[in-house]
Amino acid sequence: MRLRIRNRLRRVYYIDDRSNETASERNAMKHGNRHVLTAMSALVLLIFGSRSAAGERSAGMSFARTMIAVDAVVDASLDDWHAFYKVCHENPELSLQEKESAERLARHFRKLGIDTTENVGGHGVVGVLKNGKGPTVLIRGDMDALPIVEETGLPFASRKTAKLPDGHTVGIMHACGHDMHQTVLAATAQTLAATKSDWKGTIVFVAQPAEEIGVGARAMIEDGLFTRFPKPDYCIALHVSHEQPSGAVGWTSGWVYANVDSVDITVHGVGGHGAYPHGTVDPVVAAAQIITALQTIVSRRLNPLDRAVVTVGSVHAGSKHNIIPETATLQLTVRSFTDEVRKEVLDSIRRIAIHTARAMGCPKDPEVVVRSDEFTPASYNDPELTATAAEVFRQLLGEKQVAERPPSMGGEDFGRFAKAAGVPGFMFQLGVVEPKRYAASQQEGGEPNPTVHSSKFQTDAIPTIRTGVRCMTALALTLLNGD
Repeated sequence: MRLRIRNRLRRVYYIDDRSNETASERNAMKHGNRHVLTAMSALVLLIFGSRSAAGERSAGMSFARTMIAVDAVVDASLDDWHAFYKVCHENPELSLQEKESAERLARHFRKLGIDTTENVGGHGVVGVLKNGKGPTVLIRGDMDALPIVEETGLPFASRKTAKLPDGHTVGIMHACGHDMHQTVLAATAQTLAATKSDWKGTIVFVAQPAEEIGVGARAMIEDGLFTRFPKPDYCIALHVSHEQPSGAVGWTSGWVYANVDSVDITVHGVGGHGAYPHGTVDPVVAAAQIITALQTIVSRRLNPLDRAVVTVGSVHAGSKHNIIPETATLQLTVRSFTDEVRKEVLDSIRRIAIHTARAMGCPKDPEVVVRSDEFTPASYNDPELTATAAEVFRQLLGEKQVAERPPSMGGEDFGRFAKAAGVPGFMFQLGVVEPKRYAASQQEGGEPNPTVHSSKFQTDAIPTIRTGVRCMTALALTLLNGD
């Protein structure tokens, strides 16, 4: 499939990068769409009229005309989608609480005539758009936000708060771009629904809850995502990137996001007065030894060509200056890509914790708990599908706007979908930084851009929406019409 699609792409795509056009330019385009479509159609006929192969000419003209139709929908709808984005941004919801976000997307799907089911695996929404016989493509966008007080200063900044189970109140913010993910999902659905005459097959739109805590994809799968709804032939998604400017996208072949494990270690000691440590077994000192020894796992236990991370993110012990406590607790995040490396790292953590505690004279072995409920498996981009997508993006945006990206040690549970369905999956990165600001950040001494999960993270919304919808729609159309 890949070679056929890539050869076709070289013949049919026109580069039309208006990602960073002004509002007046968009309005001019909107009012002049009919003339632009006529001119582009004439151009397509001129280009392909000289082709000797009638089949190639017909396929090329058909696809180019489809992309003209796609851009007509995008240009006519961009202001509405921006308004949708601002509503999403201003009204974030924490993981497992995405009720309003789910209802908003469900209403949008139904308005488009998409068969819509709510409450799949919690607040998950599944929209099925059938259009004759052909491949089935799953397109996913996630909905949940983070417990962060927003500090962007945007006029539509979130002022939402929520009370956590422990009783304290936190701010809520879309600091990981899931507002943009929802918007691109909704806009792509609208674009594909409006261009049904140009493709055949089935599209499954998935609005996923609880990605930030790594349980949403699994919950939807366990609730029958692939038995109650059409099983996909491909799974595709995107994620915002603070490392690229708006109008640009990135791709990674193979492993793209890591396995994520959470590990809790409880070290047991013998408490007592801080002035008389010889009468105690200090769990704080034992925990410190364990923390230091854990850093040798990646540097000394693993093959230097393998990648892993062991980070102790939390240490808790004691209540007062002069009291040696009975216990010390550690919380770790562990990242890896392959099952073999994951097993070696987790086994090493357990071994180091137990034997270090014994060497320190602790009265009993520490408890080492791998939180299986919080495990997120690594995400893998199918190389063939990735090569096809990269070619689509290059022809759509131009070579300079498409970059290969290294794998990330971040976590993303999108990989569960393709793995559970046994089909190719692909997630690409969508640049969100205003281009001048991005260029300034790349200069020596330039101010770094706020990262995802920062209280100051924000997107260059309109060009980002446009690029995301065009790329996602073009890739879906390529897969739907690839046979």
